[in-house]
Amino acid sequence: MTTDRPAEGADSAAAEDAGTPVDGPSGDGRPRKSAAAEALAAAVRAVESGERSAASFFNEPAARPTARPAPKPVRTPAAPSAAAAPVRRQPVPPGAGVAEVLAAGGAPEQLAGPATEVLGEQAADALREDPWQLLAVPGVRPEQADGFARALLGAECGPDDERRARALVVWLLERAALAGHTVLESSVLRAELARRSVPDADAALQAALAEGAVLVFQEGGADEEAEETADVRLLLGLDRYAMAEESLADGLARLLNNGPAEAGSEWGEAAEAAASPSAAELVRAAAGSGLVAHSGGEAARAEPVALVAAARSLGLRAWAAAHTEDGRRRLVEQGEADAVTVAGLMAGREGPGRDEDGALALDLLAVLDAPQLDVETAALLVESLADGTRLVLCGDPGVLWSAGAGRVFADVVASRACPVVVSRTPDPGPIGELVSGIGIGELNRVEAPGKEVVIVPVRDAGEAVHRTVQLVADSVPRAIGVPAGQTQVITPGHGGAAGTRVLNAALKERLNPGPGRFGGFDPGDRVVHVPAPGRAVPGTVVSADAEGLRLDCGGVPVVVAPERVAEEVRHGWAVTAHQAAGMRWPAAVVALPGDAAGELTRSWVYTAFSRGERHLSVVHGVDQALPRAVAEVPAKERTTRLRSLLEAQHRAAG
Repeated sequence: MTTDRPAEGADSAAAEDAGTPVDGPSGDGRPRKSAAAEALAAAVRAVESGERSAASFFNEPAARPTARPAPKPVRTPAAPSAAAAPVRRQPVPPGAGVAEVLAAGGAPEQLAGPATEVLGEQAADALREDPWQLLAVPGVRPEQADGFARALLGAECGPDDERRARALVVWLLERAALAGHTVLESSVLRAELARRSVPDADAALQAALAEGAVLVFQEGGADEEAEETADVRLLLGLDRYAMAEESLADGLARLLNNGPAEAGSEWGEAAEAAASPSAAELVRAAAGSGLVAHSGGEAARAEPVALVAAARSLGLRAWAAAHTEDGRRRLVEQGEADAVTVAGLMAGREGPGRDEDGALALDLLAVLDAPQLDVETAALLVESLADGTRLVLCGDPGVLWSAGAGRVFADVVASRACPVVVSRTPDPGPIGELVSGIGIGELNRVEAPGKEVVIVPVRDAGEAVHRTVQLVADSVPRAIGVPAGQTQVITPGHGGAAGTRVLNAALKERLNPGPGRFGGFDPGDRVVHVPAPGRAVPGTVVSADAEGLRLDCGGVPVVVAPERVAEEVRHGWAVTAHQAAGMRWPAAVVALPGDAAGELTRSWVYTAFSRGERHLSVVHGVDQALPRAVAEVPAKERTTRLRSLLEAQHRAAG
């Protein structure tokens, strides 16, 4: 099964399919490949299958023609590899455009647009001088860039080329960011470079640093308090994430240092009037600090709502912001009528707007679903807050981290740089009891007299798909009273025999059959719209015309241009847990086929199982892998610098 990467919610539909095609159109509409493209495709297949190493395709001698092996009984022999013969250097005429350079290297002309977008107007010259810059184009893999470079450079191409090593270092760091890391340890990068046939990984890293392609940081060293030497780590990262992380750390320190010196008596009165002890504790913490972290489950969302109300009663400009439109809706249901989304607040579409200095015109901001904040979004948000503004980051520490790079909320809590208020308000009912146990590593059997939690065992992926469709279309509407349109299916990955692609196809056939005449979609289809990395917005297809695919996303009309549909829209009856984070539905069906066992973690299970408000069905085909994941497999670690930056600033401030 394709794994549910930390970047899931940000991924486009096209990017989730591995690799980039090397086909060009032929006159009859069928794919046509040049000799170089044929060799490139064969090389990629050989490397992916493990038949050959990437290094074996560099500067190899010409292969003599051999007779095709005779067929053997029962077993069919593989055809000779087209990459066995060297690809001759393809001349590129002076002044050639991007499409011509791509064609000469056996790459599809369709990459011309993305290459120009990434490399700029001089993309043709850049690719001619350094073919491995093709790796900067989303979806291109190292094996494909190697084949492209070999076609353009011929005998000059080798695995030790500095240009190749530099491009691989950047590519590895970009891939790491998709998995949530803002930096990687130098030892990890060296190992990855060696695995990709770079002969001198240390020299490659030095060259990348000298060129300014990456930045290096040192963590650890002498600990004066402990009077001993701690381990020193060398971390490498791309400047965009390094700058965001340092800007965020500086901004959070600014809010702490310029926050209120002490709480007035009116804050104490507001705390006394709070509806619960946890809410009162949060009010007192926000009264005396410019930065506060607040952790708790779904029921604990009432506490920041009470804080905002208390601040407004004191004449402060206070707002609550959620990560998703669904999160905003739930805040409204809890009494916060003016709740906004983080994206809407930053864009100026929602909330108080900005003052004459460009800062957000508010005195207190409570951000819910804070674990969904990636480091770049968080940095932009904090930069928009004026000195003296109180920032309260609220979230459930058990859920999956952000789709983008970083683990902002976890790092803030772990740094102990600010007050941390832990809610004592438990989530109610059988689902709340089940999820609370998962949060501490226990998968308990719960009493569910109203069928709030149902376990459906299955033997294989085919049965998992069948039972999932049956639950959504028949069982849950009949037994629970939740219609199919309000039941969300969640599964660990997009691929596999019971991933989102297969489940969405089966659910569409049952719930909204049609020819998919609008780029694979029909009116009435449930979809997920990904307008930007890290944002997954549920919606419904309304219609389509020359302007694009028309969606209704929570009452907001959206038009997706025809050329963006494949990248930004996918069917949404079934989603991954990362796409579901920050949202809840009346009922959730979690499909766990056997091939999902290796992808389960405690945070994944916690997130998926907590998406249903009234009902949870678990289509269970992973045997003991589920309790094992809950008990023994915590969240996948991310390498970041925010915690250490905050700790250093906290020590410096005394």
